[in-house]
Amino acid sequence: MVDDDKFTVLKNPSLQEAKTIIEKSFLNKTTLVVAGNCKVIYDGRASSKLDFGERLIIVKRDRAILVHRSKGYEPVNWQPSGCILHVKIIKNSIQISAIRHNPREMLKVIFNKIFMLSTLLLDDSADFTLFASEKDMHQAILIKPSLVEKGLKPISYEKKVTPGFIDVYGVDKNGKLVIIEVKRKNAGKEAVLQLANYIKAIETKANRDIRGIIVAPNISKGVQRLLMSLNLEFIALDPRLCAKVLKKTENAKLETYFYKKN
Repeated sequence: MVDDDKFTVLKNPSLQEAKTIIEKSFLNKTTLVVAGNCKVIYDGRASSKLDFGERLIIVKRDRAILVHRSKGYEPVNWQPSGCILHVKIIKNSIQISAIRHNPREMLKVIFNKIFMLSTLLLDDSADFTLFASEKDMHQAILIKPSLVEKGLKPISYEKKVTPGFIDVYGVDKNGKLVIIEVKRKNAGKEAVLQLANYIKAIETKANRDIRGIIVAPNISKGVQRLLMSLNLEFIALDPRLCAKVLKKTENAKLETYFYKKN
């Protein structure tokens, strides 16, 4: 056993040793990590059972719990923060229970062998800043077109035309075609001329009004005049906002995945 003010680590603990440390972790709201052979039972909006296998369990300070297999980034089962946590010894095993009342759900993790158990007092107060690539910005606009403007309906992205690929191609609320060039950093003269070339390529095939929009955090000095001369538009979009949209979508997919699995 390794014991410190910041962490405790036990290798192959007995059931009673594990129970004592887990209870202490729940009481002190430290982060708990348990590696061992366990089965998982969920009962709530649906029900599921995962038979014995060697897995990693993480219980966080806010009482969220995650069950991880040895592959993949998604937990195979989990409960969100605010759970009521219990631990008890049942015959030759130790059971960790995470209970929610609204909605009523219970997750049970039953270990017949614990290889390693650790509690950690982690100090983390740093601000979290999300960033997005240009491809991420494309995806965020497709998911939430109102990031650009209300009523925008994307038709396709990375549409191939003679000069290259249009980032996002769609229709506005008035039925006009919209060609969008996305830049993660400040858009310069090259981006504006690139957009103008895309519009020329589309104009030869589409007999309708076309709008060209540069979407970027900002534009370089002197670019506004070029935009006006070419009758193009600029809409400011922070990549961090796009990252938040994608993050929410990922979380929604994770919840959908979880409940489908159950």
